[in-house]
Amino acid sequence: MASGSEPSINGGSSIPGENEYPSGFPQSICDEVPKEKFLCSNCNNVLNRARQTVCGHRYCLACVNWLLRNNKDLVCTKCKEDQSIESDTSVLTLDQFFNDAAINKEILDLKVHCANQGCPWRSTLKNFEDHQTQCEYALIPCNIGCGIMVQRKTLATHLERGCPNNKTTCTSCSGVLTLRELQKHVCPTSVDKKTGKAEKRQKNNPLGSSKKKEPCFFSEVGCPFKGNADKVKEHESCSHVGHLQLLLEVIRGLQCNLSSQERDIPENLDFLQPGQTGSSLFSHEENELETDGGEPGLNDKASSLHDDQAELAVGQQLDTLQQRVQVMENIISALNREVEKTQINVVALERDNLNNQQIIQHLETKVEEQQQWLIRKDVHITSLQQCISGLQDVSYDGTFLWRLCDVTQNLREAATGHKISQYSPAFYTARYGFKVCMRLYLNGDGVGKGTHISLFFVIMKGEYDGILQWPFRHKVTFFLIDQNHREHVIDAFRPDLCSASFHQPVSEMNVASGCPLFFPLGKLRSPKHAYCKDDTIYIKCVVDTSS
Repeated sequence: MASGSEPSINGGSSIPGENEYPSGFPQSICDEVPKEKFLCSNCNNVLNRARQTVCGHRYCLACVNWLLRNNKDLVCTKCKEDQSIESDTSVLTLDQFFNDAAINKEILDLKVHCANQGCPWRSTLKNFEDHQTQCEYALIPCNIGCGIMVQRKTLATHLERGCPNNKTTCTSCSGVLTLRELQKHVCPTSVDKKTGKAEKRQKNNPLGSSKKKEPCFFSEVGCPFKGNADKVKEHESCSHVGHLQLLLEVIRGLQCNLSSQERDIPENLDFLQPGQTGSSLFSHEENELETDGGEPGLNDKASSLHDDQAELAVGQQLDTLQQRVQVMENIISALNREVEKTQINVVALERDNLNNQQIIQHLETKVEEQQQWLIRKDVHITSLQQCISGLQDVSYDGTFLWRLCDVTQNLREAATGHKISQYSPAFYTARYGFKVCMRLYLNGDGVGKGTHISLFFVIMKGEYDGILQWPFRHKVTFFLIDQNHREHVIDAFRPDLCSASFHQPVSEMNVASGCPLFFPLGKLRSPKHAYCKDDTIYIKCVVDTSS
């Protein structure tokens, strides 16, 4: 690959050649002097696709690729200047460069102007490259390879008037002329094939009649096209490939003929004069034969002159085509360099993409782990809250007052079956006594379903069951508190010693037992009593441990 400078690993230039990699944007295009953070640490231009190192300095992506390729042990240039080289961060590898999206966004919003003289364009940097590809004031090389740099807007005028390579050949006199010269061209002579005499071409019609159909210049090698002068000219300018193929076939035929003639020449050619070749000998003999046969006519002279002109024109046409082929080869070479640059950039982008995917996958794994920890934390917090609530509400004297809020909502949920019952917090009959709780059915249960509030007593598995006397045999009394202190609802029962509900629990709690017809639902909002006030009721349970 061609390069404007040959980099050296050991101390050579660290700036990419202009034909090797694009560097940053020139500072001169900015309306204001760019800040230091917008400049590449290598080329000192405005960052183009910025990459940040682990040591905090920034480089253009192209400079990163170039530096990594041309330096075995790459050290950050800024760290080297600051003499703050650290073995872990200043020696850089590709994995230590990261896309700096924030700074790229700021850079693309910079106010810039076109650097081409006379161009009034102004915008932001994100539109700069698009403008450069179509700026009418940009200097570009002539597209047919004359080597002259012209403004894009004057290229057509240059091709028409000033390009030394943009020439054509006069079909009559074989003169090589520019398009502008051809329009004013008057052939000095033309040959009449019938008489063989030279005669002056008419000045008032230098290019011949436009109505007369003329053959293509390559008709002698097999091109069948015919038309007026303009059509023939357009055909010749657009049919280079076909004409080259015809010429190639003719040249191959001539080579075959020449080879066969050379095989027929005797091996011993010592009789040739110094500097005389076999072909010149044949030519000399043919001339002698023609002389012996008689004086050639005027038609033969005219034919020979026409053949010479045709040969000269073919040679000039081939030279022109060779020049154009050379131009195309140069263009293809430049495109190949661009393709190589693009391939290198694609490889770098794919590597960046792979690194980013690995980082994303690692972060996703971390997120999943954190989510699992959050779930465990929530479960633990819920458990602690329950423990705290239980400790706050716990009673150790066999008496417990249960406050229930949002009665209307709870009644609705019980009636629809979403939440048919609820348990009270646990309490104890003594400090080391039985662990018990209440179970409430606001919409009733069993025989009281839909008509009464059902209230039951539940014996739970406690910490001190092993030292207690079983079955449970204490009297249990339920109270529904009248918040106006007029008439409380009271119901009591003694345990059935044969029921499993009052034996030592083998699971977390026994089957509830109590009062399925504890209180009629119709009286809950009685105006005389305040059993439900502010959507709240109070239920009290008393275990008589003295009985």
